[in-house]
Amino acid sequence: MYENLQSFTESLPPLLQWVGVMLAGAIPFVESYAGSALGILAGLSPVVAVLAAVVGNVISMLVFVLTTSRVRTAAVSRRGKPDSPRRAKLRERFDRFGVPGVSLLGQTVLPSQITAAAMVSFGASRNAVIGWQIVSIILWGVVFGVLATLGVDLLAAER
Repeated sequence: MYENLQSFTESLPPLLQWVGVMLAGAIPFVESYAGSALGILAGLSPVVAVLAAVVGNVISMLVFVLTTSRVRTAAVSRRGKPDSPRRAKLRERFDRFGVPGVSLLGQTVLPSQITAAAMVSFGASRNAVIGWQIVSIILWGVVFGVLATLGVDLLAAER
């Protein structure tokens, strides 16, 4: 899948390659971290690659959070139905680490879109989830962008 995304991005005209990275960053499990690396490997400037991947991931996460918030408001009366084992585990982590912890560490397990939607469905403040998710998306995108840049520079130095 990542090779296909990289090929797609490279096939775009140079002035539109950032759009390919932004679209990749919006995909759950690709997100800002893989999108940043993908853009850099496709030949984009690290700053442009990270920025495009972050913007795509943030837009996607916002759609999930705002939709979940509306659904939760409409379905608050659903109380009493037991959580699935996966949801119960996520709720336990949410209760243990709170919005900041789940936002910053949750991307190691699930996409930001899913963790953000789950936190809102658990009753977390929509604005707090959005704020912490944006911090997390930027952080993960920058870290992986730097790692990808160092890797590309290392490969170029070996040639």
